[in-house]
Amino acid sequence: MLVKVSRIAQHAVPLTPSLGWEGVVLMKYSSFAQYYDLLYRAQGKDCEREACRLHRVIQQYKTSPGNRLLDVGCGTGEHLRYLRAFYQVEGVDSSAEMLHVAQHKLPEVSLYQGDMRTFRLRARFDVVCLFGSIGYVETREGLRQAVANMKRHLVKGGVMVIEPWLGPQEIEDGRTHVVVAEGAECKVVRIGYTRIRGHLSEIRFHFVVADKAGIEQSGLQIFYDPEGLSGRGVYTSFFLS
Repeated sequence: MLVKVSRIAQHAVPLTPSLGWEGVVLMKYSSFAQYYDLLYRAQGKDCEREACRLHRVIQQYKTSPGNRLLDVGCGTGEHLRYLRAFYQVEGVDSSAEMLHVAQHKLPEVSLYQGDMRTFRLRARFDVVCLFGSIGYVETREGLRQAVANMKRHLVKGGVMVIEPWLGPQEIEDGRTHVVVAEGAECKVVRIGYTRIRGHLSEIRFHFVVADKAGIEQSGLQIFYDPEGLSGRGVYTSFFLS
């Protein structure tokens, strides 16, 4: 299913769950999409620097004459904010809530709601890029589908750039991690705990949000398979009840 997000009011169009994601694809970011950027800035993520580095990679390999870029898994549109200095940008993401945030930032940019394995756009692009979210395809077959689908959207001489997800060597059993982020009107705390169970690692996230309205709590349970798609692992997340 593919929906173009042309106005903020359209952000709530539901997705069709697939590959066992029922209850996950629809709800994954609904509780904390508005805090996503705040949390990652607190961790030191620099989307401007990443976008500039990506631009250098693209210019090294791209031979097509055009300038159109599609960000797959564009999330809240932070990379698009900086990539539009170099390209005519568009974005696609499976989360209506994340696209809602992105459309507020980039009202002039065409954004679409769709699955990276199955979305279809009429346009072809000189660049198709993906920052980190390839792990959501879950299986090797899903990986093949996603890569083939992204290739389908490239023009001749275009470039596809995919950032992989975390590898097994980056997962530590018993690791705890806390992120504290403070915005103009709220404070957000994300607490995580990692357990390795055989070929799986389980990461539990708990969120506490404090603002003028009070304190709100929500949680995610994330399972990690270090074998995953092709040796880099895969994450699957579920909301905690």
